[in-house]
Amino acid sequence: MNDKIKEIIKSTVISIGIALTIFCIVGIVFDITLGGTFSLDEYRFTKMVVACVLVGLGFGVPTVVYNSERMPYPLKVIIHMGIGFAVYIPVAYYVGWFGSLSVFKSPLQIAVIVAVQIVTAFVIWFFFARYYRKEAKKMNEKIQSMKK
Repeated sequence: MNDKIKEIIKSTVISIGIALTIFCIVGIVFDITLGGTFSLDEYRFTKMVVACVLVGLGFGVPTVVYNSERMPYPLKVIIHMGIGFAVYIPVAYYVGWFGSLSVFKSPLQIAVIVAVQIVTAFVIWFFFARYYRKEAKKMNEKIQSMKK
């Protein structure tokens, strides 16, 4: 199998895994916060799991942009996160992750919810970027030591 395809599959699986893990953790928090009365009816659980997979694809597949040698790093980040958020925002709105369909949420509360979710996405991105930078540094050091 082509290395690029393997890399896309790997990134996608990791992204879907992260999305589903966050979904489970948030579900636990809501269940505890609401005293065990958190419920998802009318196939909302199924819709949210499918939404997690779509969000994982939205953030995972565009990571191939980081393989480009010619593109500046900030542009890569904009493309990757731009595509991810272009998928995430309508999906999140549709399944109710913003709380925007609830009459009990003020615009300020919705803005805070959206901001927290955007910050969370960038925190995850930051830790992955840091990890891959460290890996690249190790590889470069090993290459330099082999040249001696």
